[in-house]
Amino acid sequence: MQKTNIISFSFTEYANLEELESPDRDLVLSARAAALKAYAPYSKFRVGAAVRLESGRIVSGANVENAAFPSGICAERSALAYSVSNFPEDHPVAIAIAAFSGETLTKDQVSPCGSCRQVIAEEEMRIGKEIRLILSGSAKTLVIGSISSLLPLQFE
Repeated sequence: MQKTNIISFSFTEYANLEELESPDRDLVLSARAAALKAYAPYSKFRVGAAVRLESGRIVSGANVENAAFPSGICAERSALAYSVSNFPEDHPVAIAIAAFSGETLTKDQVSPCGSCRQVIAEEEMRIGKEIRLILSGSAKTLVIGSISSLLPLQFE
């Protein structure tokens, strides 16, 4: 018998950055600063990610492109790899993502690619806790409780 199911999720939307609580606002600003350090000579699309750890420490990463596409790395995986490599017992609690197209912050928020979604899901499985996602553009910022909202049928 055929059965149709619907997958939906909820998120909180903020019209401007000042509406966020200070720790989340700081995380978004760190992601934006990280994006400005990206190496994106081909796409000119610079992405930054900032991860807040349980201790409050913030680590960041940026996308790094490579002429031998797809040998580059996304900002989210860069930041999480740094986090796990340097602070394996200080677990992520939130990750903020922001992007610039050229020199301009994107109007709309950007969302992690499929590979990054799976890496975030793996990190949630490793630590046994959800990681909040904060996706920020100039027009609005979305806060999502867990990567499972964006990747409901994740590989386990």
